[in-house]
Amino acid sequence: MLVVDRLHKGFGAVVAVDEVSFEVPAGSTFGLIGPNGAGKTTTMRSILGIYAPDSGTITWKGAAVHAKTRRHFGYLPEERGLYGKMKVREQIVYFGKLHGLPEAECQRRTTHWLARLEIAQYAERPCSELSKGNQQKVQIACAAVHEPELLVLDEPFSGLDPVNAEMLIGILSELKHAGTTLVLSSHNMWQMEDLCDRFCIVAGGRNRAGGTLRELRAAWPTRVIRVAPPTDSVRGVLSALDGARALPPVDGVLEFDVPASTPFADVLARLVAGEKITRFEAVEPSLHDIYLHTVEGI
Repeated sequence: MLVVDRLHKGFGAVVAVDEVSFEVPAGSTFGLIGPNGAGKTTTMRSILGIYAPDSGTITWKGAAVHAKTRRHFGYLPEERGLYGKMKVREQIVYFGKLHGLPEAECQRRTTHWLARLEIAQYAERPCSELSKGNQQKVQIACAAVHEPELLVLDEPFSGLDPVNAEMLIGILSELKHAGTTLVLSSHNMWQMEDLCDRFCIVAGGRNRAGGTLRELRAAWPTRVIRVAPPTDSVRGVLSALDGARALPPVDGVLEFDVPASTPFADVLARLVAGEKITRFEAVEPSLHDIYLHTVEGI
């Protein structure tokens, strides 16, 4: 388990991370999300030992992270970290060697990643000649070639088109299935919602919310009811609900924001008693909704 406990890190007068805490169970996928400048990258670099915390602790498997531990970690930074003149295969092999892999094993694993990421045709080309998306694929290979126990990825979908983003989702799922613990940061909420087991939302350098998506939803105060057809009687039933707020209709479907405690089964029974209802849906908030609600005004 990765445990971040009351992490504090500042740079001069600027406090980047202020008492951030979370736990990541081994073999799980964890989403660290927040607006720009929230302290996500600083937190990740502290986990990796790039930054030394001003206070607080970071432990992996119950022990403090040190240089030997770090060799079992992988890191995909948000910014490009490739050597432009170095050829793609050479680059991936080099990063494998930095983590202690012998030459033959580096070559074998590099061949695997070139094929898995569909960039084998670029193996002998300098990285600077590749597109932004293909450079991102090379960085992914460099971060994962040594089969890390903990893989930290900062904006891993940057530069990837939808097809390659789906490929990366598949790769991350494979790594998780193989036992790799993943810590991700991304502004692509729907991808994070699909991938992650738990989340920590940070803003202004502090914890704002955390837990599983189910737990985050349980704390959300409202739900959206969608009903069709939009008749006057249907509108009347929904308007009479305590705390209901009408939203603009979408494609002939009524939408009302109602308290999460609303008895939805009872509401449906009242609706079908008076109308031939073709659609009824009580919509759970998405991670995107929860994120916006949590950081709004911070």
